Parts: sequence; C-alpha cells; structure tokens
Amino acid sequence: MSIADVTVLERHLSSLLASIRTNDSPEAWNEVASVARDIANNLRVRREGVDNHDILGKSSLPQTLGSLITLALHGAPYPADEYTAPIFEVLRVSANLCLDHDANRGYILDAGLPQVIVNLLEGYAERTPSPVAVVPLDLTISHLHIIRTSIGVLLNASLGYDAVKFRLISLETALTIVKLSASIYQPMSWLGISPDDATKESWTLRSVISSWAWRTVSELKDTKDDPKDESTRQILGPESLPWITPTLTRFIGPYEIQASSALTSDPSFYTTLVQADFEVLEEVCTVLESLSLDVEDIRLALARGYCFAEEHLGNGTYPPTWSHPTISREDRERKEKKFNMCKAALIKSVVEVAGEEKNGDVLWDDSVDNNPGGEFVHTMAKWIKDYVDTVEKNPSALHRDDLVICASLSLGNLALREKTSTALVSDPLSLAPALSSKSIFAPSTDVKLKHGILGLLKHIAQSANLSPIIPKALAENHVVERINESEIWDEGADQMAIILQLNAIGVVKHLCNADLEHALATALPPPGADSNYKTALQKIMALVSRSDSVPIKSEGTRVLVNVIRTVLMRRTVSVKSDDPEFHLRQGKEKQRAVEAILTTANVNALALFLARSGKFPILINEGIVGFNLLVTQKAGADLVLENILAPTPESIIADASSLSPIGSEASSPTLVNPSQKKPLVASNALEMIASALHNVDNPAVYPIEIRANICTFLIQLSRNASHGPNLTRVQEKTRPILQKIREENKEEEEMLTNAAGKVLELWKSE
Repeated sequence: MSIADVTVLERHLSSLLASIRTNDSPEAWNEVASVARDIANNLRVRREGVDNHDILGKSSLPQTLGSLITLALHGAPYPADEYTAPIFEVLRVSANLCLDHDANRGYILDAGLPQVIVNLLEGYAERTPSPVAVVPLDLTISHLHIIRTSIGVLLNASLGYDAVKFRLISLETALTIVKLSASIYQPMSWLGISPDDATKESWTLRSVISSWAWRTVSELKDTKDDPKDESTRQILGPESLPWITPTLTRFIGPYEIQASSALTSDPSFYTTLVQADFEVLEEVCTVLESLSLDVEDIRLALARGYCFAEEHLGNGTYPPTWSHPTISREDRERKEKKFNMCKAALIKSVVEVAGEEKNGDVLWDDSVDNNPGGEFVHTMAKWIKDYVDTVEKNPSALHRDDLVICASLSLGNLALREKTSTALVSDPLSLAPALSSKSIFAPSTDVKLKHGILGLLKHIAQSANLSPIIPKALAENHVVERINESEIWDEGADQMAIILQLNAIGVVKHLCNADLEHALATALPPPGADSNYKTALQKIMALVSRSDSVPIKSEGTRVLVNVIRTVLMRRTVSVKSDDPEFHLRQGKEKQRAVEAILTTANVNALALFLARSGKFPILINEGIVGFNLLVTQKAGADLVLENILAPTPESIIADASSLSPIGSEASSPTLVNPSQKKPLVASNALEMIASALHNVDNPAVYPIEIRANICTFLIQLSRNASHGPNLTRVQEKTRPILQKIREENKEEEEMLTNAAGKVLELWKSE
C-alpha cells in the first residue's frame, strides 16, 4: 500500500472518531475495527522506499488512537464484549507504530497514549483477587487479546527509550502488570486442563501475557534514574510482594497434579507451557533478588510479613513436568542448572533480608517461650542440623548445600550480639555440634558452604569473651581441631578465597582470646596425634610466612598474640572438672604450649608484625604485649632481643605502599599527617618500637598507655635478656627518647613520664 493509501486510512479513522463523538453506533465501531486492522497490517511490513511509520507518526494518529480507546470504554474500567474487537485493532496499530521507531515512541508519549493503555490495564487489574487466587482469572479470549496487546504496546514503546520508561514508572505500571500476570498465568495451573482448541488458544495467550509482562518489568527495572524525578528509582515496592512470592509455592513438592494424557500428547503446546512456567520462575527469583539488594522497604516487608517460610526454599525441587519425553535431555539439564541459579538468587535475598540491621529484632523473635529466635531462626538452624545428620547417616544421599549456605549466612547476620550468639549454641538450638562436625569441615565440602559456616562461627566467637557458654560449647565439640583438619590453611589450599582462610583464622583468634582450652588446642596437637601432626598454630604461622596477603599476615599473627596472652596469663579454663589431676595436667599442657610458642619462626613473625603495623596502634600494642610476656620466659628474652633487631626483608619494605591490614579487625588509626614521610614498614621491629615511643611524625598517634607498655617491655627485656651488644643497641636507640619524655614531664602524661623514668633508673643502676 502506498503512503497515499495509508494516509487515507488515517484520515478515515480520524473522521470515524469525530463521528462517534456525536453519534456512537455499533456500525461506526465495526468500521473502526476494519480501518484500524488495515492500518495495523500495513505497519507490520516495512517496504523499501516507503516509510508509513514516519508519515503516520507525524499525523494525528497517536491522538486518535488514545481517544478511540477511551471512548470505547464508555466510562467502564474495561470494555464490554462488543467493543473488544475495535480496541484490539487500535492496540495493534499502536504496537506496530512504535516498534523499533524512537520518533514514534516520542509522538505517542506526547499524545498520552501510554497513560491511556495503563488505565485500561488498571481496569482489568481491579478484577484481580488479593491475595492471588488458586484459580486463574476468568477471561474470554477477546479480553486476553486486549491485555496481551496492551502490554505489547508498552513493551514496544519502552524498549531502549527512557522517556517512556520514566512515564510508565511514574504511573506504577510494573505493579499493575505484575498483578495481571500473576492472576492470569500461574505456573503449572494448566496441568488439569483438557486441551481443546479454545482452551489451547486461551492458555497460549496467557503464557504470552506472562512472558511479555515480565519482559516489560525487566525493561523498566533496567531504567537509569531520571534526574528530574526520584520516583523512577524504584519500580516495585512492598505492595508487590503478595503477587510475586506465591509463584515460588508452585515449585514445591510433592507435585500431586499430573498432566492429562491428552495434554502430553500435544508436544508443541505442552513444551510452550513448561517453558512459560520456567520463565516466570526465573523472572520472579531475579526480581526478588534485585529488590532485596536495592530496596530497604522490600527487605523490611519480607522480614515482617512475607519472609520465605521453610517450604519456599526447603523443598524446592525440579518439577515433574520436565521429565516428559518432549523435553530433551539438554533442555532439562539447562533448566536444572538455571533452577539452581534461581535458588541461589533466593538465598541471596534471604541473606540480604537477614542482614538488614532494622530486621534484627523482627527475625529474632523471643516472644514464644522455649523457642529462642522464633520460627525463622529455628528453620535456619534445622537446615544446618538436617544437613549434617543426612551426610553422616547417608553420605551418598542428596545434600542440600544451598540450604546450609543460606542458613549460615542468615544466622551469621543475626549473631552479632552476645545474646543471640549464646542462644545459637545453647538448648534448644544447640548448633555447636553441627557447626563443628567433621562433615562440615571435610576437605571435600563445598567452599561456599565452609565460607558460610566459618562466617557464622566467627560472629559467634566474637562474643566468646562475654559468654562462658560459647567457648565451653565449642571446646566440647573440638571446633579448633575440626577447622585445622579441614586443610583450609594447608599449602595446597592457598588458591581458595582469602576470605575463607581469614574467617577460619578469625574464629580461632577470638576463641584463643577468650579461653585457655582453645589456646591450648591451637598450640598443641590433640591426644593421640602422631609426630607429623601440624597444629593449628603451626599451620596458621606457616600460612602467614608464605602468604602475600596482608590481612592474612596481620590476623594470623594476632592468633599467636592471643595464644601467648591466654597461655601465660590465664590460670584456669572455663570448663570446671572434678578430676583432681585436671589442673596438674593443665599446667603441663601450658608448659608444652609455651615451648611450642617459643620458636624462632614465631618470634620473628611477631617482630615483622610490629615492623609493618605502624599505622595501627592497636596492632603495635598487641605485639608489645606479646613480647612483654615472652621475655619473662626462660630463653624468651634473648629470642625476642635477637628478632627485634633482625632486619625486615627487602621484599616487605618494597611492598610497603600496599601493606594495609584491610579485612583485619584492627581499629582505625588517627592519622596526624596524610602526607607523612615516615615509612609504613620499619627496617626492624626496634625501629618501630622507638618510633611509637617517640610518637612524632608517625603514621598514627599512639596513646599514652601503649607508650607506657613499651617502657614496661624495655624493663622486662633488660632484666631477662643477656647483657651484651644487642641490648646496648636497644638502649642506645631508645634512651634519648626516654630522656626527652622525662625532661618534658607533661602533666597529662604523668603515667608515661613515670614509666620512662623507671626504665632510665634501671639502666643507670646496671
């Protein structure tokens, strides 16, 4: 058809609009349907040298289309049956007019056509029940055609065209479309149908509506923010959740309804619906993950009212519809792989909900006696314990790693307080045996699962100093031994994610700081171990030695410091014993632990720790405290003296610019001069000790208490180390600093002044 012919049709349609405004008749509407059909058909084809789209877009057609739809409704929310045909054809014109045509997308936007179509869809959405009914919304084929084509118009108009997207988002179009899609097409609700011709057409339309609806939502979700309108930042809110989450229940076993033989005998129709089911699941999981990551209100709403119950994740299995012969093996495997990705997306969503700070008191519910944490926490704990029980009883059975990952990460986000951490290892939750099980820490266990468990254990262990129940429960289940034997710190595991090794180090670090029994378990082999057994401390310090990761080096050495402090300062363990030989054996174990600690490699590692930690006063103090305790031991002082004078390797100094304990739990330093010239890594530990004592032009400000501890260290070193050139070097390096501190005699530094004076008096008397 020529441009002239299409122009005639456009004018005819415009005249019909004018006629209907004065004389609304069935005949006129029949004529509208006929003319619009001709225009739509011609717009489907692009002929060389003839661009009907340009001509019609610039005409009054966009305004005419919107007006005809509005008039056909006659004030009703959706059209009466006799007006469905003309509206359908008008919608076809609209969809074809803006397909792959940005100029026409702009013209229909200016004409207000998208808003007219959204109003039409909202009219249908008013019929949707809430919550979503089990039975799909009853609609005739003609009305399904209108809904499908309306969504098609919005999809065509918005593809890659932000101006239309902004308008649709401001009209909350995504929620309207989601409501309709959820009510019209629900996965596997077609299993009981008998596929006569009308039914097949109806369900084919429903599946297309679902597909196009989610494509439109996805297109709107990917819109860049409109700088003029903050409402474009969020396409769906909490009110959408009752329409989204029920889809998940459709993929929960057991699946009781089977497809009829007549249905399965039509391969094309059957596979169309199976694919539509799968696409809905993918889209729902994707949007839930995205909303959980991006929208605080969604996280709050999921926690308060719509959070995934056990059945949403716990029993999600591949649907039996995939086992039909029409589904190829390759297609089934592809679906299974993506199904697992869907579960991973939901896991992220649950973890994000649990990680929302405002949800802590919502998800941790103590309102029911004898059920600490409430249903959510109980379910998460059950998933972990069920996994361990299944693996131990039947190693070849199907293991739900994904549930353990979800549960451990979620509980880890909640275990940030002493109260919650204690409850997790106490009756009735009693997670300590499961979290310390051999099956969890078997070398073959999935890395992501170990990561989740270690993260949870780390958060629990952080409260071990405040709760005697925590170290006792974990010690009874030999958690340090389990982690050590998991091969996480072995040389062959260095390709693992550093965060995994760090979390394992963090668990041991906190437990060693809280409890003597854990410190002994870290430094010594378990009873009955052979001579080749490498202790947790040996493996950690070996990892510190060979690793290029500064967090590993810093946090690993802090384990050594905590073992030193706990073994040499604590007299009893948290576990009481009626055995009269208990304390005698413990004393012997402490002595063995001291011998295990006092090695050249360990003391050198502590010296390097001091040399490279100048930016972090807390780390400097920990190193000094460790040395303070070591110099009181036989042979300890000379070993310390030798190593604080040992030069820092050139490789460490050369890499000083990158040395920052990112990922460690050291408190942030107070920087006095961002452009300071003082090296972050000293030539040896003594230089860093002197620098901290001097506290001038340093990378950080050192509190008086730390500088006083250095004075105490110098006293202990002088009393216990062999007198000779090495000790003289220490005195020569620090004496001028100590004299200056005493001479300044600042009132606010009285403690430091007195400590410096004691050192000088000791040296004077020697």
